[in-house]
Amino acid sequence: MKVAIIDYGAGNIQSIRFALERLGATPVLSHNADEIQNASHVIFPGVGEASSAMKKLRATGLDKLIPSLTQPVLGICLGMQLMCNHTEEGNTKGLRVFNTQVVRFNTDLNVPHMGWNTVAGKGALFTSIPQNSHFYMVHSYYAKPSAEMIGSCTYGIPFGAALAKDNFYGTQFHPEKSGAIGATVLQNFLAL
Repeated sequence: MKVAIIDYGAGNIQSIRFALERLGATPVLSHNADEIQNASHVIFPGVGEASSAMKKLRATGLDKLIPSLTQPVLGICLGMQLMCNHTEEGNTKGLRVFNTQVVRFNTDLNVPHMGWNTVAGKGALFTSIPQNSHFYMVHSYYAKPSAEMIGSCTYGIPFGAALAKDNFYGTQFHPEKSGAIGATVLQNFLAL
């Protein structure tokens, strides 16, 4: 199984690559449209700042390619946020895959939200995962709850910890850093 990891200069690539290899997949880091389109699955990672990341996506045409993909696509952290309509981070227009807004935490709690938190999930990504399992998160912005939310978390307020629409999926948490439970999420994604 060939899995394309979208290469746009942002992301925790090595952790994702190693996690996929442990599951028997063959990850390929690429920004080549043909290679991405011909992969069985696509992962859109992200660690970084939204407006800078979108500039890189636009410069390579990936901003047009990603929403047009027909195989299963998983956005992780910033990758998921960039698939939303808009993010307050850098006042950035997103890829408009998920119909929700990304906003900054406005809470008395520490920001960024960093560490382990529970997620109540449903649907294909959460098959065989107990409710309120712990996942690892690092983020200052969050997706507002929406009809496309398949996983919820609370950090002062509830937010979208996982989203799904058609062949597109997103997790605010990092499955590649969430131990055995995170590996199960990735395995469930690869089974789609």
